[in-house]
Amino acid sequence: AMLKLEAQGAVLRGKFTSPHAAELEWCDRRLLARIHRLTIGALRREIQPVTSAQFMRWLLRWQHVGDGTKVFGERGTLEVIRQLQGFEAPATAWERSILPSRIANYDPKILDQLCLTGAIGWGRLSPHPATLEETTSGNHRVIPTSAAPISFFVRDESEWMMPHAGAENPEPRGISQNAREVLRLLRDHGAQFFTDIVRATGRLKSEVELALWELVAAGMITADGFDNMRALIDPKRRSGHGSGKSARPRHSSGRWSVLYGPTPVDRNKSLEAVCWMLLRRYGIVFREVIARESILPRWRELLITLRRLEDRGEIRGGRFVSGFLGEQFALPMAVESLRASRKQEPWGERVTLSAADPLNLAGSIIPGERVPAISGRSVTFIDGIVAEPEQIAARSAIA
Repeated sequence: AMLKLEAQGAVLRGKFTSPHAAELEWCDRRLLARIHRLTIGALRREIQPVTSAQFMRWLLRWQHVGDGTKVFGERGTLEVIRQLQGFEAPATAWERSILPSRIANYDPKILDQLCLTGAIGWGRLSPHPATLEETTSGNHRVIPTSAAPISFFVRDESEWMMPHAGAENPEPRGISQNAREVLRLLRDHGAQFFTDIVRATGRLKSEVELALWELVAAGMITADGFDNMRALIDPKRRSGHGSGKSARPRHSSGRWSVLYGPTPVDRNKSLEAVCWMLLRRYGIVFREVIARESILPRWRELLITLRRLEDRGEIRGGRFVSGFLGEQFALPMAVESLRASRKQEPWGERVTLSAADPLNLAGSIIPGERVPAISGRSVTFIDGIVAEPEQIAARSAIA
């Protein structure tokens, strides 16, 4: 009789009173939905929201920027890349400020090793305006620049990567004829070394360099190692400066390849992967905290997916940070960590970050003027609050 009722959709079977119940249990479907709503409501009422300054102070430690929270070695580097994957920052800012601020004794060779072993990859993920059909005219071109936005991704967790319109266009717009030839070669014949590209296209090395740089800036290609990128953005290296031990190879040994493959993307699976990516990065996700993200779907799509994850009991929903409208969602571990941090009294912790850092949330989470995401600028936090120049000068004088 119960099986007949289950086939009609009236009841559900499972273990409802205890996960260790010896016998199978049955529950009315509507009653189970009511129990579920009441459970979620009770969990949300348990939460005591923190201020934006407390949240920012906790977030600095969550991302290994606070005092005594830096990571070490290859495992730490992979952990930081996993946390920051999907965030785009100027190419020169990654090794100049973003990664060293989180990794103690940062070694570029470890990043290269992770890339060459296939653990992580890199590339521009947001579409360049010149490659989009609706914004392209005869005067728009992709201009190679060291400030091109670059992001990293962990290959095992890259379901969130959704190709943009210009990436798969057979006749891409906004790029030069040399870049079109190189792109066609990589699409037709797969990954190629720099010397193979020069030989196959019959172009000068300088022309191939410019074409590769153009395609990287357009978000169409990547390479085996990050040293390939360094070879393009380092002017001294491109001009052949240095001799003896100080000399660095003008071209890296890694291969170049297209960034996106022909594999179709499951939209629902990608949305869930995007939500998990943001939850790992910020611990607590709401609309204002992701305002600087450049490759996200619409907030409505993310909101529906986050609600589904909460219904499955995988994340928590509620009011975690006061002063913001809309729903907020968090990892259970982040909720416990944030709850524990509320007991810590401010002690004058000072953290200075690049303006291109993902933690530059001035003007969105923390009151104050927005600081443009330019790699040459910086922003200073004192106990989770943006410090004014007068405060920084006064503390420097005391020190």
